Amino acid sequence: MNDIAATADVDVPKLLRNAPKSVEFKKLRKRLLRQARQAMDDFAMVPETASKSPPKWLVCLSGGKDSYALLAVLVELKWRGLLPVELIACNLDQSQPGFPAHVLPEFFEKNDIEHLIIREDTYSIVTDKIPAHRTYCSLCSRLRRGILYRVAREQGCEAIVLGHHREDILETFFMNLFHGGRLASMPPKLVNDEGDLLVLRPLAYSAESDIARFAAGMEFPIIPCNLCGSQDGLQRDEVKRMLQGWEKTNPGRLGVMARALAHTRPSHLLDRSLYDFINLRPGEVTKEGEGEAEEPCGAGLAMTAGLFAAE
Repeated sequence: MNDIAATADVDVPKLLRNAPKSVEFKKLRKRLLRQARQAMDDFAMVPETASKSPPKWLVCLSGGKDSYALLAVLVELKWRGLLPVELIACNLDQSQPGFPAHVLPEFFEKNDIEHLIIREDTYSIVTDKIPAHRTYCSLCSRLRRGILYRVAREQGCEAIVLGHHREDILETFFMNLFHGGRLASMPPKLVNDEGDLLVLRPLAYSAESDIARFAAGMEFPIIPCNLCGSQDGLQRDEVKRMLQGWEKTNPGRLGVMARALAHTRPSHLLDRSLYDFINLRPGEVTKEGEGEAEEPCGAGLAMTAGLFAAE
């Protein structure tokens, strides 16, 4: 990738002109760009077939650090000629009390970002349907996603793009493991139930800590979520604390776990729909990776013991 351009260059998108010039921040910025490009390549997020017009992506902005970082990364990749798509930033104002409705429109205007502001009072629906002591996230997410799908269709977009990162994906995996009884997470790319839109997560390989440092360095005007963020004891918060504790005790463990999601062995799990255990018999040639599992090394066992001892 070409060197990060000087912030004084007039051709640099306005969003990037005030980026910190330190070597450390430039390395961070390059890393996020590289990881996003890798995720887009690995999961073929950008179609290779030529068309008369580039596809449109609806980039969803909540006002949190993740979505700001997502927008900045996509804007820079497009500016560098590495992302042949049209970007439309979209914020869904859900009419939460105290929501600073001026922040994102001013941010978009200031940085010449093509954008849409959609106002729908989902807050009243969620708070009316869900008791105060229950979590709002599930219903809120479904309502929000339905509205964004509608807007994407109206704008002729091929995909909606979300700012979920590596830790979001790991947290969802453990939420499903602990509470849902299934092995599943957030895929970097999927087709919606109606089959007409893609859902993309280009930051799937990026660490939350990197995104937080990037957003702080760029001085994005962060808007906290006062809907679910005001509720204590969320199961996801518990999982987040668990993962953060593991990473603190054994730095690099989250990266190892994230890589594991891309290296599954159905023959070493219990899902009969993914592997033909019924017809498995001695003497048959197994496929590569389907033989006996390697015994874990002593260092790995010690690391695992350390992880669970920290709980």
